[in-house]
Parts: sequence; C-alpha cells; structure tokens
Amino acid sequence: MNSEEKNIILQVQDLAVGYSKKGNNTIVAEAVNFSIVKGELVGLVGANGIGKSTLLRTLTGMQNALNGTILLNEKPLATYSPFQLATQLSVVLTEAPASKNLSVLEMISLGRQPYTNWIGTLSENDKKAVNFALDATETTTLAHRKCYELSDGQMQRVAIARALAQDTPIIILDEPTTHLDIYHRAYVLKLLKKLASETQKTILFSTHEIDLAIQLTNKLLVMTSKNTYFDEPCKLIEAGRFNALFPKETIHFDGNTGRFVIKS
Repeated sequence: MNSEEKNIILQVQDLAVGYSKKGNNTIVAEAVNFSIVKGELVGLVGANGIGKSTLLRTLTGMQNALNGTILLNEKPLATYSPFQLATQLSVVLTEAPASKNLSVLEMISLGRQPYTNWIGTLSENDKKAVNFALDATETTTLAHRKCYELSDGQMQRVAIARALAQDTPIIILDEPTTHLDIYHRAYVLKLLKKLASETQKTILFSTHEIDLAIQLTNKLLVMTSKNTYFDEPCKLIEAGRFNALFPKETIHFDGNTGRFVIKS
C-alpha cells in the first residue's frame, strides 16, 4: 500500500445520486468513483444543472445516496451520527446565514458548537481555534463588525473561517465564489489552496471558475451528462475531459492554455 492509499480520507464507490419520491428514483449522476487524500484541494466542475450540488449534499449526508458507497475514514458515511459527522466534516453552503445580526466573532464561534458544553461556553481551546480561523482567513480586523455590514467577499471569508474553526479533517464548499468579482474569486480559491497546504485539511469545492480550478487544485472532478471523471487537471486536459462540458458550437476548451474560448 503506497502513502497516498494510506491517507485516503474520503472514498466513493459506484455512487448514484439523485432524488427518491414515492419509491421512484430520479438519478442525476451515477457510476461516480473517486478517492481523496489528506491535504488535497479538489474542485468539482460541470455545467449548470449537471448535479454538482446534489453530489455535495450526498457526500455531506444531507440526502441519501441512491446507490453505491461513501466511506469517510474507511467507515460508511451513513453510520455516523450527526454529532460524529460534525466533528469530521464541515460545510459551507451558498445560502446566506440565518442571522446576519451576529458579529463576525460570534458567527465564527458557532463553528465550535460540536465541542462546547450545553450552554455553549467557549473553552481556551475553543478560543484558540476561533483565533486561528480569524488569522488564517485575514478576518481578525472584522471580528467585531456585524455580518450585515460585510461585503460578499468578506462574508465568504467569514463562512470559511467558521468551517475552519470547526476543525474538521474535511471542508466541503458549494460554489464559494458565487456573487464575487474576479479579484475575490481568485482570492477565495487561493485561500482554499493555502489552507489545504498549510493545515493539511482536505477541501472539496464546487465552482464555475474552471480556469482557476485547473490552475490551483490538486485534483478535479469533472461532471458531464455521460460520466464523472476524476484526476489531476493536467491529465484531464490530456484526456480531453473538458471538451464535453459545453456545446462545441458556443465554447471551446483550449488544451494548450487550459482556458475556455468563446467561438465567434
């Protein structure tokens, strides 16, 4: 067994995701197979409506798999209690937080809920985790501002800091660059790359920023209408996996530059 196999933290085997209603299954994606190791930054890309959010919700236990196996630390995901899962996996969704009236410090401190006592008092260890998250995401100067006062880019950093304060081995984010300008899109993805490298947390995120994801990630999941592919970006380019993402008459993937080009 090589070192990468020893460090596998999330493994998916023959997974089918979708929706079940009155005994009838609607499959969104199937035959999904991949393994992610500790400290990797992994992107999930594909066209709108292809099933990226459905896959992420299934991987986080928010909805049931239709078929196949999800192993978290070699243990079936379905066997984790909600509390156990909260210590292993943190999630950043695209939805705005329920209360933006909280301060940034209060919002980030919510990440410590799996570890606090019944009245939510922060221990010294909790405070260290929160301060680390503030520092790592460059949100220390925002700590005492209300969340409603923040820009979209600042709020996204706070959401990432909350997940970081939760101190789980895996962080999963659903389109963390939505509504951000090009600078903040690049900033957030570079921040995720830095966090994966420096903290050795495994980070999986969906994105429409395919060009940036190709440059920054260790591995990519590419969802198409027929298959889901998983590999290093350079190998996916060599195999032509990005060519099937969008209609060829509208947009073309240039394998030499690793960028999409609009056809005139």
